[in-house]
Amino acid sequence: MIRRAQEKDTKEILKLLVQVNMVHHMGRPDLFKGPVTKYTAEQLSAMYCDNSRPIFVFEKDGSVAGYAFCIFEQHSNDNLMTDIKTLYIDDICVDENCRGQHVGKELYDYVLDFARREGCHNITLNVWSCNPGAMKFYEKCGLKPQKICMEKLL
Repeated sequence: MIRRAQEKDTKEILKLLVQVNMVHHMGRPDLFKGPVTKYTAEQLSAMYCDNSRPIFVFEKDGSVAGYAFCIFEQHSNDNLMTDIKTLYIDDICVDENCRGQHVGKELYDYVLDFARREGCHNITLNVWSCNPGAMKFYEKCGLKPQKICMEKLL
């Protein structure tokens, strides 16, 4: 079952936030601290009530098997960008014990349908090049590169 996240999910969401952070930490320890979480319990509490930042969880056997953090974005009256409504996927994580069971695909499809119902023009997300599994997953879901961020280490 996929539903909006609630206070009761906080402990399990924090556990998953560590898992996803460790993927990034292992790939880029120069950028990502480990093991830490992107959000605190207090920040999550505020986000549960914020309709501009919906969080969805995949509940399996009474536990959170995965989540999708989303953020609505819109560039109203921008000099350059058109005035479209975007649903940005800030983070998707599937518990490492549930990977390969289509939890991520079901979460993504749910978010896609949600974005359509909300009148969004597109869905966007960022994926780190040190996470080839995520890149392969998103490409399999039909996402295409929109822009590329480049760097040079000094």
